[in-house]
Amino acid sequence: MVVDIVTKREPSHRVIVRTYIGPWTGGDMLRPEFAELESWAKDTGVKTGKWFRIYLDKYEIGMPSDRRRWWASIECKGRVSATPQSIEARSLPPELVASVTFDPEVVSDRLVFHGLECWLDWRTRLGEFEEAGPTREVFLGNPWTDPSAKRQIELQVPIRRTRARH
Repeated sequence: MVVDIVTKREPSHRVIVRTYIGPWTGGDMLRPEFAELESWAKDTGVKTGKWFRIYLDKYEIGMPSDRRRWWASIECKGRVSATPQSIEARSLPPELVASVTFDPEVVSDRLVFHGLECWLDWRTRLGEFEEAGPTREVFLGNPWTDPSAKRQIELQVPIRRTRARH
C-alpha cells in the first residue's frame, strides 16, 4: 500500500452534526453521536454518504482538554427537514485540502497524523500553504459496522495557498 499526501479540491457536503465536548478518549469516543445521527437518518429516510469526525479545537492554546469540541457528521444525499434539537443540519464548504488515505491495519494512524502535520509545518515555513480549518477524518460509511469503511480512512486538513517567499 502506498500512502502519500496529496492536495485536492474537496466538494461541499450537506451534513447532519452532533457535537461532543470533552477530551480525546480514543477511536470510539464519537460512536454514540454517530449512532444517533445514523438512527435519525434511517428513521426519516434520509440517504447518507461520507462520515466525518471533525476536530474543531485541535490546537487551541489554553483550551482545557475537557472543553474541546468535536463533530460527528454524516453526509446527507437528500433534503433534510426539521431535525431534533440535538442534531444540526450544516454545510461543509468546498475546500482545498491536504489529504492522506490509509488503512490503519497497515499504516499506523499516529504516523499518518504526525506525517501530515510535519508536511503542513514545512509547507507553511516555505510559504506555500497554511492550515485553513479543522482536521477531519473521513469514512465511506460506518467504521464500527462496515469493515471496508474502517480499512480506508482519509485524513484531511483544509489548507490555503500563501505567497511563496523568494
